[in-house]
Amino acid sequence: MLVPACNRMIGAHPFHVAGQKYVDAVRLAGALPLVVPSATPDQLDALLDLADGVLLTGSPSNVHPSHFGEAVHDTRLPLDPLRDDWTLPLIPKVLARGMPLFAICRGFQEVNVALGGSLHQAVQEVPGQHDHRAPPDAPVDVQYGPSHRVRVTAGGLLERLLADVAVGGDITVNSVHGQGVKRLADGLRVEARAPDGLVEAFTRDAGAGTGFLLGVQWHPEWQAADNPVSIPLLQAFGAACQDYRDLHRPPNR
Repeated sequence: MLVPACNRMIGAHPFHVAGQKYVDAVRLAGALPLVVPSATPDQLDALLDLADGVLLTGSPSNVHPSHFGEAVHDTRLPLDPLRDDWTLPLIPKVLARGMPLFAICRGFQEVNVALGGSLHQAVQEVPGQHDHRAPPDAPVDVQYGPSHRVRVTAGGLLERLLADVAVGGDITVNSVHGQGVKRLADGLRVEARAPDGLVEAFTRDAGAGTGFLLGVQWHPEWQAADNPVSIPLLQAFGAACQDYRDLHRPPNR
């Protein structure tokens, strides 16, 4: 399973980094992680030929707003244009193949932008929206701890996957993001919303192609092994990757 790395300066040197929690989540899904530092456009198909699925990770960085026609709202916030350069064109290729795709936080936002949607750059400044950021000085367990409930869309993928854990159609999630969906891209369907109406999860709209696609704004990878919401999502993703493998790389081939 492909896992894109982020680009970060550590001291005076540039590094490619991928959070261990995402790698661990891939293993919980029953897959083998392949962390990809970066890629050029001519390398994308060759990389996808190696994979049975893609997990787009979260990150401290935001998608550059030039990709949805806006200027940078807050220059203090981190960006990662090198990641944008290859993950945004990668996403349509993944979906065109019917390859399973699980997108988390920044990855969720990448999918929406790659397919033509837009983002609020500062959700907390939008009238009627709540502040979805974590307390900056709190311990990490508090930052990634339960924050608010989300309402799961009736009849959707999440309702089916979380039938045993949703309470009255709601689940409780963490919240560690400042940006969020402004306009949902064509071909995507809302799977869950926060109490203020912000889109918290999406999948493909009916007729928009085949293959597993789930994007979530929260962080299911955080302590996933002990989270009754996270496990069904990762298991479903892993099963979809196995189905894709069996279809495209059967054992006797």
